[in-house]
Amino acid sequence: MLISPCRHYRALVRPNVFGFVAIPYQLRRRLAFAAAGQSSAPKSPDDSVLRHVFDSKSFWRDFRRAGESTKTQSRGLFCNYYLTHPQGFLDLSQATVEKCQRLVASVVGASTREEQCSIPYFLDRLSDSLCRVLDMAEFVRSTHPDSSWRQASTESYATLFEFMNVLNTTPDLKIRLESALGDPKIEAKWNNEEKMVAQILLKDFSKSAIDLSDDKRQAFVDDSNRISQLGTEFIKGMRPELSSMSFHHRQLKDVDPLVLQHATRRHLTGISIPTVGPVAFTALRSMKDEAARRKLYIAGRTAPKAQLQTLEDFLQTRARVANLNGYPSYADMNLSEKLAQSPAAVNSFLSALSKDNELQTQQEMEEMLLTKKLEKGDADTLVQIEAWDRDYYQMRQADKLRSRSRRPDFMSAYLSLGTVMQGLSRLFTKLYGVRFEPAPIYPGEVWDPEVRRLDVMDENEGRIAVLYCDLFARPGKSPNPSHFTLRCSRRIPKSEIKEASMLHPGLDPMQVINDGMAISHDPPSDVTYQLPTIALICDFEEPTDYQNDPNEPTLLSFRNVQTIFHEMGHAIHSILGRTAYQVVSGTRCATDFSELPSVLMEHFAADAHVLKLFARHWQTDAPLPYEMVAESLAIERRGQGIETEYQILLAMLDQAYHSDLPLTMEGGFDSTKVLQDVWGRYGSFKEPRETSPQGFFGHLVEYGGTYYSYLFDRAIAGKIWHEIFDGGRDGAAVRREGGQRLRDEVLRWGGSRDGWKCLAGLLGDARLRGGGSEAMAEVGKWGVKD
Repeated sequence: MLISPCRHYRALVRPNVFGFVAIPYQLRRRLAFAAAGQSSAPKSPDDSVLRHVFDSKSFWRDFRRAGESTKTQSRGLFCNYYLTHPQGFLDLSQATVEKCQRLVASVVGASTREEQCSIPYFLDRLSDSLCRVLDMAEFVRSTHPDSSWRQASTESYATLFEFMNVLNTTPDLKIRLESALGDPKIEAKWNNEEKMVAQILLKDFSKSAIDLSDDKRQAFVDDSNRISQLGTEFIKGMRPELSSMSFHHRQLKDVDPLVLQHATRRHLTGISIPTVGPVAFTALRSMKDEAARRKLYIAGRTAPKAQLQTLEDFLQTRARVANLNGYPSYADMNLSEKLAQSPAAVNSFLSALSKDNELQTQQEMEEMLLTKKLEKGDADTLVQIEAWDRDYYQMRQADKLRSRSRRPDFMSAYLSLGTVMQGLSRLFTKLYGVRFEPAPIYPGEVWDPEVRRLDVMDENEGRIAVLYCDLFARPGKSPNPSHFTLRCSRRIPKSEIKEASMLHPGLDPMQVINDGMAISHDPPSDVTYQLPTIALICDFEEPTDYQNDPNEPTLLSFRNVQTIFHEMGHAIHSILGRTAYQVVSGTRCATDFSELPSVLMEHFAADAHVLKLFARHWQTDAPLPYEMVAESLAIERRGQGIETEYQILLAMLDQAYHSDLPLTMEGGFDSTKVLQDVWGRYGSFKEPRETSPQGFFGHLVEYGGTYYSYLFDRAIAGKIWHEIFDGGRDGAAVRREGGQRLRDEVLRWGGSRDGWKCLAGLLGDARLRGGGSEAMAEVGKWGVKD
């Protein structure tokens, strides 16, 4: 599931009323052009176009041409008038730095009580100014196919990241915020959201070494920049020490020859295959030769020594930053604002979850052991299940469940990409009253010709978000599905609009405020919002026979459907979490709460009544027989206990790596020794001592002590699915009642309400309201059974 990176960059400020930067003449011309054609009026609810823009290549070509026929001048990437060319990123960064410097002076100068009342708003504006560039730059540098755009966005990101760290260590900003929070007359005028924003930002300032001496503050800035550099280096270095390995032909005789055909090198004595990726994965699930499985397993989980050194430097630097801020460990620091609040509470959750999962894991291990003994021809043979056996014997057991009368791709014919997108729109209409409508693509707006733009329409409010769908594979594109928030929602007050009109007469003030990107204005309420702009990334393969049949759709596996439902769960959180302040909008909530909407969507993907909304054969229009879905789910859930244990182990490893061990471990920090200790104490499988799989644990960079979040949110999602949506019985999964309750108690709040209070309100359980170790342990007892 990838969250927008600027979630971690909040401890900053907003401008005063004179915080705008002069707009160059050439940008003024682009801005005037950008204002044309911006409309948020609802369109027809007919959703056939939605299906066709994804399913029919010829329809999409005509649709796109129609949108571009009267528009020739570039509107800029994402319709941002700065981004008509790569250099625009650097121009935008420079303008942002100049603006923020003015804003810092204005905030520090806030002396009257009236000015101090607006400090949460000021802080949010500055945070938004930085995040709107950092978020786009992070996306472009990881996704854009053009190296010049990637380079410019990387430079932009580095400039603003370093500038942001300087601002986070500016004492006067914290002093002004503390002064406002300490004045009862000021705090009495704030609503709950403003109080939450002020408290969040004060905590963020306190974690920025802001109260330390100048030399220690500089050390914090230097180490923070080093963490960013090492994190990027670690992610780029995630590759095995041996990229390929040779096997004798007979060792690979059980592997699908079609899989081997295009990704292997043949020689006289055998075949050389990659040690990681789809071929290696298939081989581990297929090779009967145990010695060959062991050899491939170890090679695919052994990282270069340099990669391990990068990881250990990264973890030690994080630990130093935590110590500078007065925390005993990075986990203590990072968890202080999460639902868990402390490593002790995380351990309470993981211990309770492990206990709940123990019996199922034991039963699955016994079944695999029996299968292995029978395969060796002697049920009494003294054998044991090894780490390299897991995938192989789970596959053998799944084969027993799989119907022999169906082709492996049977379900895919009922799950074209267009029908799935249509189904998501129909589901969201039923649950929340919002739908997707394909929108014209302006020149320069997208980074690849196959990117679709959808406007998200609310049945009462009109357009409430923009969603870019980059769903097709292309050379060099990351295969990892992701959700990016390119720009967050926030309310734009009338004073801001008036100020833009005064500073830039003759231009649309709404476009000035938002750099030409999407906004909405509701005339009856006279409320204006900066609309969330979202990018959804997947890597689905297009049909290979488009030349002969341009209308053949991309067909998805059921796992693909679950993936896109999951990512759309993040998107709907960003869409419906419409708060006044961007610091707490959408997915900008506690990290251990942010996966909840996306994990919950996986339950909807498997529900019979939800599938009836869209799953039909792309040629015959026949509905999908649900028994095939049930069979797929049974196969998928086979081995769920072992998979849950594996995730628990990774969460425990994450906690150990972000404890005080990187700086206090006797004999020096050894990440492999720590991993062996965790697996040895808690795992059913013993990890071979030759391996170093932590070198591929990329989530360490993003999560930093919060990897337990996915398990935590799985447990909560299961509870919500069964209690709020009645496990999907009798069509409960497509009723507005459950959707409205989820929207009112969870989604609409973003991060502006404590997650425990959201859960207590949704589930009607007052025990959860205060959080803490007991509440975490209670969630662990729920388990993660689907």
